Amino acid sequence: MGKSIVILNGSPRKKGNTSALTRAFREGAESAGHTVVEFHLSDLSIHGCRGCFGGHSGNESPCVQRDGMDQIYPAVKTCDVIVLATPLYYWNMSGQLRTAVDRLFALEEGGENLLRGHGRASALLMAAEGHDFDDAARYYDHLMVHLQWENLGKVLCGGVMSIGDIEGRPEISAAYELGKSIV
Repeated sequence: MGKSIVILNGSPRKKGNTSALTRAFREGAESAGHTVVEFHLSDLSIHGCRGCFGGHSGNESPCVQRDGMDQIYPAVKTCDVIVLATPLYYWNMSGQLRTAVDRLFALEEGGENLLRGHGRASALLMAAEGHDFDDAARYYDHLMVHLQWENLGKVLCGGVMSIGDIEGRPEISAAYELGKSIV
């Protein structure tokens, strides 16, 4: 039986280089029989975490704020794999993705912790003009340790600025193979 995969795409460019990585990943995952749902975070109005500790994982929508995260929470609650996809902005993930990740904390609050552990896995897909992914990769690795998720790997593609620069790059094949390799 295939896995349920959620892609949180933090790129504001729907046809940009990060989206090319997610498309390749999705094609690989779907070819292996998995179901993939992708959220383009720039299409959703997602507010920053208030730090109120008022969430409750048992609620249909665990956060006290009603916004675009209401679409994401149900998918994340039941998925097997979460893919974080983002361009590199100031040596880290985009604000869109960081905000969504911060808001996932509501799934750890009150009641049962629905985020940490649970046999989940994750992958990181990133594209950038530059090549210094160290800070973003370090953050991702720390997040995987905290959440107790299996780190399936990273596909990091530097040297791509303009839309389409990534076409023909080996990282496209790597993203496809990463999606296909999920068991």
